Amino acid sequence: MALIPVFVVLFLISATFASTDSPFIVAHKKVSLNRLKSGAERVSVSIDIYNQGSATAYDVSLTDDAWAPEVFDLVSGNTSKSWERLDVGSFVSHSFVLESNVKGVFHAASAIIKFRIPTKASLQEAFSTPILPLEILADRPPEKKFEWRLLAKYGSLVSVISIVVLFVYLVATPSKSSAGKASKKRR
Repeated sequence: MALIPVFVVLFLISATFASTDSPFIVAHKKVSLNRLKSGAERVSVSIDIYNQGSATAYDVSLTDDAWAPEVFDLVSGNTSKSWERLDVGSFVSHSFVLESNVKGVFHAASAIIKFRIPTKASLQEAFSTPILPLEILADRPPEKKFEWRLLAKYGSLVSVISIVVLFVYLVATPSKSSAGKASKKRR
């Protein structure tokens, strides 16, 4: 029985720490590849930063230095960005474009987000979601695209055949209500 008061005290202490006001930064890193006709591949990087906490984050800075300069050239934007503040429930987004002529698999690390909380002296860190390995200039099988030519050529024929088959099905199958009436007549 002496354990119950101890659990109650621990619960109250943990509830006190859980209710403190602080920002909770969530960052999502997205990457898309686009093959160019010149034999290079463009890498578009977008990072969304959300403040899911209960307090404002100040002096927010994003750094994404995971892109090796011997593999990637910066085409547009910067790999770092800063904001004065990130209010509760708000988000900011940053994007940049890289280009690569080097073929191979590339593993990029998470982006680092640093921010300040007024109640703490040191900067806090958060990390973005990691990305899957990128296959730069990989040999990809051709994608099967929907061919609108076939739909234009055979679409009307397919719809007419479907309507005829549906009509035959409806005429040939007895309805449940007529089967129910026949069984009642026999009684």
